[in-house]
Amino acid sequence: MKKAAYGFLVLLGAITFVFFLFNMAPGDPAREIAGENASIEVIQDIRRKYDLDISVGNRYIIYLNDLSPLSIHSKNPESRIYFDPAEYEGRTILNLSDQKSLCIKKPYLKRSYFSDKSVSEILSEVIPGTFVLAILSIVLALIIGLFLGVIAAIKRDSAFDRFILVVSALGMSGPSFFMAILIGWVGAVLWFETITLPLFVVVGLLALIVFAILGRPRRVVTQAISLIVISWFAGILIEYFFGLKLAVLHYGFTLPGTGLPLTGSLYEVDPWEGRKLALSHLVLPVITLMIRPLAVIVQLTRSSMLDVLNQDFIRTARAKGLSEFNVVFRHALRNAINPVLTAVSGWFASLLAGAVFVEFVFGWKGLGQEMFTAIEKQDLPVVMGGVIFISFTFVLINVLVDILYGVIDPRIRG
Repeated sequence: MKKAAYGFLVLLGAITFVFFLFNMAPGDPAREIAGENASIEVIQDIRRKYDLDISVGNRYIIYLNDLSPLSIHSKNPESRIYFDPAEYEGRTILNLSDQKSLCIKKPYLKRSYFSDKSVSEILSEVIPGTFVLAILSIVLALIIGLFLGVIAAIKRDSAFDRFILVVSALGMSGPSFFMAILIGWVGAVLWFETITLPLFVVVGLLALIVFAILGRPRRVVTQAISLIVISWFAGILIEYFFGLKLAVLHYGFTLPGTGLPLTGSLYEVDPWEGRKLALSHLVLPVITLMIRPLAVIVQLTRSSMLDVLNQDFIRTARAKGLSEFNVVFRHALRNAINPVLTAVSGWFASLLAGAVFVEFVFGWKGLGQEMFTAIEKQDLPVVMGGVIFISFTFVLINVLVDILYGVIDPRIRG
């Protein structure tokens, strides 16, 4: 209950900040909606329709009343808080007076300035696409990140550990818009049909994987990679100075193409089959979105596992003869996973908000692209509705994660 109350206060603060941030911005939305040549009467009607003709404070009270599941409404059709069945989904549960009644309803997010559609309807059309991207990205990042982080902690200071640290550092440093462009170009343009990998690149990657699995010392791995690079460089020099053609330098492995489209949404419309799922459109956006959370989860898991593996109860478990699998995954990982869950909860909400660049690059119909378009048009109800939804999701996930802490680690419940 304390966590729920705290989450409610955070949500109320986010709603208040967002409302005043957008409603106190310079400009007249009514004039922009009506156009430059509109008459004064038309502009006044628009202001009346969207409550733009009253003070910001009164607008804020009405907005909170509309958002609240339990709200007070007037029975007078001319009132600004009239319970219109065409607008509100709910019913009256108590008559407070001849003019006022207590109603229970779904939160009402107003209407779009430009399309005049309900903001709830607009969001319901785009949220599923973003949710699918975010959930798939965070689930795959969590599964792969936990596995790689645990292996890196077990094989501390090995070639595999150092390789994972370097790759995760690169993943965290890549901006979303840059990675989206890069992955889109490689996956949907360069590798669309076929791609040829040079022999030396393939041999180098295989050598890294083999040495990492075998746990060879860093010196052996460095020597092997140096030998491959020096041989390749020497072959290029021989070709350049002696005019020879070394086929081994130009031989490669041709891989089949991905066949993945650069743009597309969760559904596509086929002229014969109608609307259907297009799962292939998910691949590139999901890979792009999961890179940064994957890198964070790998490093957090490794760091937390190293701390837990050095504790006394792990040595006791090993002394009792438990298998290494039980020691690592049943005892160590369970005690090391709390920081990872915190990161996952934050990243999931961040993916909902930060997907705007990825959705824009891949032409994905989702919440990010919708909010970007609304900001361009200064469609304030849609922007506020999107931000409030993200805030609500963030608060809800944090409350659920706090509850999950107690399930995973009973010591926290006390």
